[in-house]
Amino acid sequence: MRFEVVNIVLGVLIGSMVGLGIYTFVYAKGYSYLSNDPRGRANCHVMQDNYSAWLTSSHHAVATCNDCDAPHDLVGKYAIKARNGFFHSLAFTTGEFPDVIQIRGSNERVTEGACKYCHAELTSSIIGLHSEPA
Repeated sequence: MRFEVVNIVLGVLIGSMVGLGIYTFVYAKGYSYLSNDPRGRANCHVMQDNYSAWLTSSHHAVATCNDCDAPHDLVGKYAIKARNGFFHSLAFTTGEFPDVIQIRGSNERVTEGACKYCHAELTSSIIGLHSEPA
């Protein structure tokens, strides 16, 4: 009897996870979040203004979302994408997100690092002036 209950509970849990995964990656277009295509970010109505701003910016010709929003190493890139994907999905599923998106914490540091990386010729002299004392 106990074995049957465990199997039922495991079946429900696994089925729920598979169903949620299918919903996220097919219906909610979660697969687009793994790409480097900026149109994938516009799947969410809250990001439409950000996407439109990028289309008219000078970065449009030289950078996509991953260039600014993810570290430039493979492991860091997918670690941030997985973390953000989970929390973004949770926020939009529960409806708990602000109307005006604000960057926070680790994402701000990632974006700042990307600016410094791509604009190193300019930022290296500024960073050298303002570096932390040892």
